[in-house]
Amino acid sequence: MGFRCGIVGLPNAGKSTIFNALTAAAAEVASYPFCTIEPNVGICPVPDERLDAVARLIKPRKVTPTTLEFVDIAGLVKGANKGEGLGNQFLAHIRTMDAIAHVVRCFADTDIAPIYGTIDPRRDVDIVNAELILADLEMVERRLEKTGRLLRLGEKTAAEEAQLLQDIKGALERGVWARTAITDGEKSLPADLPLLTAKPVFYVANVDDPQPVEQNPYVTALKELADVEETPVVVIAGKLEAEIALLAEGERKEFRRELQLADSGLERLLRVGYDMLGLVTFFTMVNQDLRAWTVPHGTSALQAAGRIHSDMERGFIRAEVISYEDLIRCGSEQAAKDKGLMKSHGKEYVVQDGDVIHFRFNV
Repeated sequence: MGFRCGIVGLPNAGKSTIFNALTAAAAEVASYPFCTIEPNVGICPVPDERLDAVARLIKPRKVTPTTLEFVDIAGLVKGANKGEGLGNQFLAHIRTMDAIAHVVRCFADTDIAPIYGTIDPRRDVDIVNAELILADLEMVERRLEKTGRLLRLGEKTAAEEAQLLQDIKGALERGVWARTAITDGEKSLPADLPLLTAKPVFYVANVDDPQPVEQNPYVTALKELADVEETPVVVIAGKLEAEIALLAEGERKEFRRELQLADSGLERLLRVGYDMLGLVTFFTMVNQDLRAWTVPHGTSALQAAGRIHSDMERGFIRAEVISYEDLIRCGSEQAAKDKGLMKSHGKEYVVQDGDVIHFRFNV
């Protein structure tokens, strides 16, 4: 799987429309708040032109792309942590996600009333961020009570955890995300404390017209805020992209060409997500199944083998690697081998983006 992404935002910001645009899953969309009652979950293939090019070259029986999972929950409102609205009930569904996509309304539509009467990206961002912070603060305070009991019982690791939790609590109380308290590289969250504000986040500016976004004052305001926060922004015309997503693949490309859209909202989101999370993609060919895999940058050949199957990791012998560029340039694996471009590596080899790998192992 590529990565798992939770979608948050205010009601009527267009979260479910963005979800549909990204997954073509046809989640319910309406012009009233809290249309999304139960979380929507969608898994979509990650488009990769390199996978398509390799498939055309080696003609496998089966092609399996890596995938991306989205979870869309009910909109958050001011006071959600105190029971207002519905979104806070479903925050647990995105605590296990790798990243958060914060959908911000950047369109004016008289048929879909802004929940707070006006369109104001800065205010909307502040409301949602405050609710995420308050939800995390509640979780940290509960964890501190538990850690305090362990500390009194003489648990050796409790003191270190208590200090970390106090640091995070202090940051949250100042309105600062938890990740600022753990960015020195020496601290890490306990695995069973999945704080929302410790996750990478990016904004999705939901617009009504994809061109030209430079003339959209709401996008400008959001980007000014994001620049200060050093947070990425992906601009998506949610309603239009959702309609395009329902077309056949060939028609999608033609429609985008007519609208002079170079790529899809999903592709732009993927580039941001992969860059933020430091992910790379490699390819394997086993039993005529060409498959794409996503792993963190810095993954060793041994770890990559284990990503496919634990037997491959246990019995690892070597990894035979051709770069995507060399494979395409040579026209076949055999031609790449003949030119000495297939390299044999041990378990410490660091997988590079676009590697085509054959793992040799003992069963």
